[in-house]
Amino acid sequence: MTRTFLLGSYVDSLTMEETLTKVESIIHIGKPVQHVVINASKINLMAENKELANIVNTSPLINADGQSIVWAMKFLGHDARERVTGIDLFENLVKKSAEKGYRVYYFGAKEDVVQEVVQLHQQQYPDLEIAGYRNGYFEDAESEEIARDIRKSKADIVFVAFSSPKKEQWIHAYKETMGAPFVMGVGGSFDVIAGVTKRAPQWMQKTGFEWFYRFIQEPKRMFRRYFVGNLSFVWKVMKERWHQ
Repeated sequence: MTRTFLLGSYVDSLTMEETLTKVESIIHIGKPVQHVVINASKINLMAENKELANIVNTSPLINADGQSIVWAMKFLGHDARERVTGIDLFENLVKKSAEKGYRVYYFGAKEDVVQEVVQLHQQQYPDLEIAGYRNGYFEDAESEEIARDIRKSKADIVFVAFSSPKKEQWIHAYKETMGAPFVMGVGGSFDVIAGVTKRAPQWMQKTGFEWFYRFIQEPKRMFRRYFVGNLSFVWKVMKERWHQ
């Protein structure tokens, strides 16, 4: 596994298949591991949030979620295999869990959304072992109890559907209490699978314009993240190239 340091963040140059193999190994070992992905938005967040940067950079497995990360790696002369998005890894791990008998836990989103995701996956994979699920609405004081409940479920994999940096911080704080071998943040993936939000067509995903499809669905909320944020990311890449 090749690990590169890019714009303040480590990133592992792995294909989807290599990532899945690595996750199997992590589950076999059985010690709690936090998985993270990085994209342009998270690089910007990490520059402002040192706690988040520390959490990401101490994670044993870091995938390039955004096409912008793959482009930046190539532009700056680093080894870049392929984009491994959080939602695609999530879907592949659910399939793998049904095949291998891993127990999965879903945590996040609204109650009707997480229920819909669980139901859809159970229909798609009848052999899938659901360890449990819970919506993402809770008070901070409930976190310890939630983590202990997840531990009782004996989940092998926990999918946490919060936004950044909350999901990274929560997983980092409670992964040992949960005790699950593999915990990953999946952001808004539950909403996409349940049909609440739509994912961009394949051609937009492959050409790096998935962010624009997301923007046109919620332009007011996403303007700062994508237009201001993307310009900031490009500036960081150009500065790094200049220093090289």
